[in-house]
Amino acid sequence: MTHAIHAQQVAYLGAQSTLSPLAVVALRVAVTLTKWSERRRTRLHLKSLDDHLLRDVGLDRLTAQREANRLFWLM
Repeated sequence: MTHAIHAQQVAYLGAQSTLSPLAVVALRVAVTLTKWSERRRTRLHLKSLDDHLLRDVGLDRLTAQREANRLFWLM
């Protein structure tokens, strides 16, 4: 899921007057953890792509390695 979709969902749910402040915080934590998990998973997958597939997405091996080694909480 993209960052824009996450932001829209959080904004929509956070604007609901029926949510308690604690529920809003829990929702934001859940969204953040989901984003981090997705980044970790996709960066690990990036490491396993062969050079042919990397070229298909416009990356070279060095760029892919650099991205794959980034910390999951960083964009």
